[in-house]
Amino acid sequence: MLRRTLFKAAAAAPMLALPGLARAASDTTLRFVPVIDLAFTDPIFSTAQVSRNHGFMVFDTLYGVNTKLEASPQMVEGHTVEADGKLWNLRLRDGLLWHDGERVLARDCVASIRRWAKRDAFGAALMEATDDLSAPDDRTIRFRLKRPFPLLPDALGKAAVQACFMMPERLASTDPFKQIPEVVGSGPFRFKADERVPGARNVYERFDRYRPRASGVADWTAGPKVVHYDRVEWTTMPDAATGTSAVQAGEQDWQETTPHDLLPLLKSDPNIRVTVLDPRGYDCLLQVNHLQAPFNNPAIRRALWGAIDQDAFMSAVAGEDPAYRQTPAGYFCPGTPMASEVGLEVLKGPRDPAKVKEALKAAGYAGEKVVLLVPADSLAQKPLGDVAAGMLREVGMNVEYVALDFASVLQRRAKKGPVEEGGWSAVAANWQGIDWLNPAAHIPLRGDGTYPGWYKSDRVTALRDGWLQAPTLAEQQRICREIQQVAVEEVPFYPVGVYRQPSAHRSSITGVLNGTAVFWNVRPA
Repeated sequence: MLRRTLFKAAAAAPMLALPGLARAASDTTLRFVPVIDLAFTDPIFSTAQVSRNHGFMVFDTLYGVNTKLEASPQMVEGHTVEADGKLWNLRLRDGLLWHDGERVLARDCVASIRRWAKRDAFGAALMEATDDLSAPDDRTIRFRLKRPFPLLPDALGKAAVQACFMMPERLASTDPFKQIPEVVGSGPFRFKADERVPGARNVYERFDRYRPRASGVADWTAGPKVVHYDRVEWTTMPDAATGTSAVQAGEQDWQETTPHDLLPLLKSDPNIRVTVLDPRGYDCLLQVNHLQAPFNNPAIRRALWGAIDQDAFMSAVAGEDPAYRQTPAGYFCPGTPMASEVGLEVLKGPRDPAKVKEALKAAGYAGEKVVLLVPADSLAQKPLGDVAAGMLREVGMNVEYVALDFASVLQRRAKKGPVEEGGWSAVAANWQGIDWLNPAAHIPLRGDGTYPGWYKSDRVTALRDGWLQAPTLAEQQRICREIQQVAVEEVPFYPVGVYRQPSAHRSSITGVLNGTAVFWNVRPA
């Protein structure tokens, strides 16, 4: 029996009565301090959040997502679903252009989806369910599926790392494990590669031929992306306190991440507005290397649970205010539908370093060097690394603390060899809560051995496949409880808590959207 649906944003929201929708307010520059330097400009190659934020400026996505995590058409005008959910036709909006002036074609999007799916867990799941992906004409993207995949818009529209950004076919043909040779998208901003100063500055200019959606309400990456500034300049600051001072002095307009200990000062300044862009916060982890000793031994990984003090990790990042921190936290973002406390008894109760030291010895730890990578220029990851170093040393591990800039950490983290050959053992990191919402999008819990740490689990892979086909929310939640129990046993990594990150901007700007730092809708007050 043929089932046919039509999903169009025009039917869901009224037209905006805004004259000159795509016109900038005036010749203005928005000055922004990112959390860390943009080391990699390819948001498919990199799993860094700063690369994702850069991606949303330059590239666009087929679907957008609002702060309720509802997917809606963005580059597509709508889609049809036939053949009992196994045939999807996505129709591109008319008039989409790449920054080089060429038309956006369906075959560009097909190539982009294929490249993204080789790096993203949700994308891989979608392609595994796809029998054929094609472009039957210039504006139609066609999925012929092996089985229904109702989460298709959610996959293509995810705002989490790694988002499915569209690129010209010539760039999308690049090996996804290598960087694209140039940055050309169809998004609301053009990247000014000629003005880039690595480690210091990145510049974007309004793409005057960008055509926002004609209807809807701007809400995170959904709705019309209307740009009111001609330029956005990202300035990398040597430390977060310097960036805060620059915002206070009026030298910068917006700081993405503001130190928690400076909040009382900023909240008393009438020229500053402090917000938490995403109340889901940031999930933090201690990632260990499953390929090399000592953490290739699952017994050693399990023995270390008794040393994990989530409160200590979160105090180091966010202080003691409970409004900005949450423990205990498991393998899914707390407060979201897939989260539970199954198996988290290992994180509760007093921490006993002496007992853990004996357990590590009994599990086979023999003094192997533990190379801990610490991003010294990261506001959150540096204190996470410091707590990890103290914890590991307290339980008798032979720790080598390696402080590097964030870009160097990412480069070294990709090495699979032993520590004697430039490898690594552990690294503390943070992920936005939206990255840990479910097993389809959860990169470090993917279980296929592709993410640095190289955790591989047939059990988690099978459970994730079951989750994708689960008919009800209750069944999805049951599967996620089982995934968490397996993760506690196999220890792909250690969750170390959740913190909520304040962001500060001057009161001279308005229209800052919730979710992540995006630069449409922002305008002079």
